[in-house]
Amino acid sequence: MAIAPHDTTPLAVLPRALFVGTGGTLVVRCVDSAADVTLKNVAGGQILDLRVSHVRATGTTAADIVALA
Repeated sequence: MAIAPHDTTPLAVLPRALFVGTGGTLVVRCVDSAADVTLKNVAGGQILDLRVSHVRATGTTAADIVALA
């Protein structure tokens, strides 16, 4: 499922991982966390083994992000 980053709306489904099609910076909030995490220099084509509830629009420059169930 494609992810459209948003600053306040949580993801509809909690993914087991994220695929980043176009590299850049990714700002996420992991499940059961109270703080955002900024991942810099994420490579295009990379799979991130993270369970996230949010992918923030502010600060995220990576694109073509896909939730892997």
